[in-house]
Amino acid sequence: MNDDAAHLEEQDELFEHYKFTASDGQVPLRVDKFLLNFIENATRNKIQQAIKAGNVLVNDAVVKSNYKVKPLDEVRVVLAHPPHENLLVAEDIPINIVYEDDAVMVVNKPAGMVVHPGHGNYSGTLVNGLIHHIENLPKNSNERPGLVHRIDKDTSGLLVVAKTEAAMTHLSNQFFDRTTERLYLALVWGNIENDEGTITGHIGRSFKNRLQMDVFPDGEFGKHAVTHYKVIERFSYVTLVQCKLETGRTHQIRAHFKHIGHTLFNDERYGGEKILKGTTFTKYKQFVDNCFKVLPRQALHAKTLGFEHPVTKKMMQFDSEIPEDMQACLEKWRAYTVNHKE
Repeated sequence: MNDDAAHLEEQDELFEHYKFTASDGQVPLRVDKFLLNFIENATRNKIQQAIKAGNVLVNDAVVKSNYKVKPLDEVRVVLAHPPHENLLVAEDIPINIVYEDDAVMVVNKPAGMVVHPGHGNYSGTLVNGLIHHIENLPKNSNERPGLVHRIDKDTSGLLVVAKTEAAMTHLSNQFFDRTTERLYLALVWGNIENDEGTITGHIGRSFKNRLQMDVFPDGEFGKHAVTHYKVIERFSYVTLVQCKLETGRTHQIRAHFKHIGHTLFNDERYGGEKILKGTTFTKYKQFVDNCFKVLPRQALHAKTLGFEHPVTKKMMQFDSEIPEDMQACLEKWRAYTVNHKE
C-alpha cells in the first residue's frame, strides 16, 4: 500500500495521554513540578521538553514551564502518537449505513460521534462500531481499520469505509490523487463578498493553541491546502456556502474560513460561538443564542461524496440530507432575514 496515500491526510493530530484536574485546594505550583508529581517515571527534563514543544495545555491553552497551576485547572499532555493503552474494542454501536457491498461501506456519521479513538475518546467511536459490524477490516498505516479519510467529531456527513485490503489501497490512492468528490455545506459568520472563490494557504498546527490549526499563506509551515467555495444563500449576518475540497487537511474548512474572516457559525474551537457579526440589540443576541441551542456545534456537514468503486471501477456518488439541527438553524435565519429586511 502507498503509505502516503493511506495517511488520511491528517498527520497533524494529537492524542491525549494524560489529563489531570487540580483540586479546589491546589496551592499555586509550576506546571512542570505539578506534572512531575502525577506522571509515574517521568523526568523533569522530559516534561520540560513536552512543554517547550507546546504539548502541555492548561484549560486548552498552551503554557510555559513557569505557569502556575491554580485550583480546578485542567492540565493535559497531548502527543503525536496514540497512548499504548489505546486498544480497539468492538462495540455494538448503531451505524447509519447508506450503502454496502463486499468491498466498501458508505456511512452517514451523526454530529457528536468521534470517527476513531484518540483525544481521550477511546470508546463509542465509529471505528469501535465498524469492527463489531465487519470482521477483519483492513488497517491503514495509522492502524485505523477501514478508514481512508475522516471528518471531525462535531461535523456530520458521509464517509466511505474500505472492507478489503484491495479496496483500502484503491480508495486511499483516490484520496491521495484528489480524484474523489467531496462537497460540504457550511454556515459562516459574515456576508461573503464574492459569490464564489478559492481559499489557498498552507495549514499547520497553531503555535499558540495546539488544538487549533492555523493558515500560513506564505507556505513557511504546514501543508498545501485548497478550498473552493460557492455561496448558496445569504442571511445578512451569516452566509451558507458549499465547499469543495481539493485537499483534505485537518480542520481545513474551519481554518480556511476563519483565515478570511468568516469563522464557522458556533465553531467553539475557532471562536465562532461568539456573535461575530450583527447588531447590539438584546433581541438579536437572544435570537443568536437560540440558534446556538438548536445547533450546538459547528455548522458543517459533509453532504456529497463521490469516488470510483474499487472493484467495478464505476463512479459512485452519494448525497445526504442536511441534518435536523443544521436545518432548524437555517430556518431560523431565513425567518429572521425575511422579518428584518431593511
